[in-house]
Amino acid sequence: MVCNADEGDPGAFMDRSVLEGDPHSVLEGMAIAGYAVGAKNGYVYCRAEYPLAIRRLRLAIAQAEEMGLLGDEILGTGFFFKLHIKEGAGAFVCGEETALIASIEGRRGEPRPRPPFPAVAGLWGKPTNNNNVKSYANVPQIIARGADWFAGIGVPRSPGTAIFALTGKVQNTGLVEVPMGITLGEIVFDIGGGITRNAGGALKQFKAVQTGGPWEAVSPPRG
Repeated sequence: MVCNADEGDPGAFMDRSVLEGDPHSVLEGMAIAGYAVGAKNGYVYCRAEYPLAIRRLRLAIAQAEEMGLLGDEILGTGFFFKLHIKEGAGAFVCGEETALIASIEGRRGEPRPRPPFPAVAGLWGKPTNNNNVKSYANVPQIIARGADWFAGIGVPRSPGTAIFALTGKVQNTGLVEVPMGITLGEIVFDIGGGITRNAGGALKQFKAVQTGGPWEAVSPPRG
């Protein structure tokens, strides 16, 4: 099991917020996923630029091991699951899963051609499940509340929520969690409070919004 907490996009701090605020949700999700697929080891790949997140991850792992929720004989079930932390060196390319796997193995973080996909031959040649922080953090809530609860959020083809690091020339910046299916207009103008004002007090003109970091598209206003 591998958790991709590299988060190299400029202005993004979604993973950082979860790891600093509730690292146990990620560890629990990874342990459940490990049990489901029969994995015995998990790795959290976290940027070294997130020292507080790494400290809290280490503390959370130690607490879980002390409570018998990680390590040997978890809750007397015979299930073994050990979690490790790999600190990334800040290479943006290591957000790509094959480059991330190479970095964990101690090699240069470079993408490789696929197939084989990591699910077939990943970390040290073994089948590897690679997901992001939010996916693992959702697992305990879905187990506790049921799939119907999760499917009831958002839209039918894309249930659940999305987390945005809202930055730029908007009135309200910060981290927002919204149901899938929401429009960019609602995020920018309703939650973000709209465009900032210039020195004379007049609203600046809305030109475009970019989602998903430097690799994604820039969306201009309609019309």
